[in-house]
Parts: sequence; C-alpha cells; structure tokens
Amino acid sequence: MSSNYRGRFAPTPSGPLHFGSIIAALGSYIQSHQNHGKWLVRIDDIDQSRAVAGANKIILEQLESLGLFWDESVVYQSQRLDLYQAALDELQQNEYTFPCACSRKDLSDKPYPGTCRNGITSGNKARSIRLKTNNNEVGINDFLQGFYKQCLQSEIGDFIIKRADGYFAYHLAVVVDDAEQNITDIVRGIDLLDSTPRQVYLQNKLNLLTPSYLHLPIAVDKNGKKISKADKAESITTNKPNEILFKALNFLGQKPDEKLKTYNVETILDWSIKNWDANSLPKEKEIIINPN
Repeated sequence: MSSNYRGRFAPTPSGPLHFGSIIAALGSYIQSHQNHGKWLVRIDDIDQSRAVAGANKIILEQLESLGLFWDESVVYQSQRLDLYQAALDELQQNEYTFPCACSRKDLSDKPYPGTCRNGITSGNKARSIRLKTNNNEVGINDFLQGFYKQCLQSEIGDFIIKRADGYFAYHLAVVVDDAEQNITDIVRGIDLLDSTPRQVYLQNKLNLLTPSYLHLPIAVDKNGKKISKADKAESITTNKPNEILFKALNFLGQKPDEKLKTYNVETILDWSIKNWDANSLPKEKEIIINPN
C-alpha cells in the first residue's frame, strides 16, 4: 500500500544530532511510514557560516545507525540556490518586497517598525530584502498544538527573506524546498511553531500548497533550557541505538514495553510503526529529560 504522504527531516549541519534532534527525526519517520508514505532527509545548510565541517556525514551516519533510512536522495539546500533566487524574483516582480538598510543594532527584537518600507533614507545602502506583511491573521491547525495564529504585521513585522550577508533566509528556503519536494506533512519541534505563520504567508504569496503541521514538544534540561546544538548539546552515541530509540519513544508518549529496549533497531521501528498512536503524543511544549 502507498499514499501521497510525504514527510521530511531537515537538520542543520551545525553539529551532530543530539537527543532533541532524534525526537523530531523519529516522530516524522514513524508518521510517514504509518501513513504508508515517503520519508525524506534534507540538509538545511543554506547558512554556510553555521555549517560544521563533516557534520553532514556524521548526521547521516547517526540516522543510519538508528535504522532511519530515507526513501529518496538526500537534498542539500546549498545546492539549490537557483530555486530560491527564482522565488525571490517572483516576489520582487509582484512588488511584495523592499530593500532594507537597517542593521540588527538599529532595531529591537520585533516587530520590525517598517523603517524602510517606503524607501531607504538618503545616505543609507540596502543590506537585506524584506517581505511586506499585512494586518490579516495567518493561522494553522496544528495536529497536536491546535489552532495557532499570528498577525504578522503587528507581531513580527516585515521579515527578511534575503540577508545582509547574501544568504537566502531560512523561511524562504524551507518554503521553496517543501513545495519542490512535494512535502505534505511536517513534523518538527514546537520551537518552530512561531515561525510557521511566516512560512504559510510565503506559501500564499508564491501560490504554493500549505502542508499539514505537527509540532512536537522539545527536550529541555532541568533548568528548562532547550537541548540544542547552539548550546553544544551532547551528541548521541550510536553504540546503543536501541536504547536511544526506546528513550525517544517514551518521550513521545508511546509507552513501549521495557523488553523492547533489548531488541534491534529494525524490530523496535517495526513495533513503533504498527503501534504508533499520534493521539498519545504529549501536548506539553517542553519535557525535561535525564541527561543519562
């Protein structure tokens, strides 16, 4: 049996995978396979300044050690710049964008106040390109988190789609990639929920389909700090992949029998796909994990 379901896991190569990464990878993998669909891996290396040498290879080896094999060739954002430029050209031709001279020092965190929307003041040079927003609410029905909405203009402001350093912004790249790869369902961490309305807004401006979304809780330490590569989170060790999968399944509310931990990864994943209950996924935004 097959279906049109197409999921993906899209890590950044800023370091090896840690436990928080595995939660997203496993959740998206099982959702894809339980729905008789395809599971794709994309390396989100659009920001080469954050890429760590050798991380791509390590990430793929970690996934393989866990039995998480992808169904199509791995895609690298750094090799798809022409696609992002074409999307930017389309947005510019439709007058949805404007050049911006503001630096981070000029602005508070958010929302962007529209400083350059009506033109750059004399003596300043364009640094980035922003997408114009409006006062309409943009919302999604997240499978796990429920309805989530933002008024982009008042909460975020016009946002950057090409950065001052010349890189295409993550939001533009991910929207183009998901459409080009025909991704139907996105399973990822709740730390990306806040950025989803911007991506949906971009999808609408580019006349692209909007996938379904499921945002999982993120793993945090005892102090409530997200387990992340940016904070040099400990990489998973692949000498006991069965125990990593077992721990991740428990995190995801699936309650596997203790003896499953002793089986090989193929058996664990087979059990996971057959017994996966998305309705049992925890609705908390954060879950504290034991570092051991």
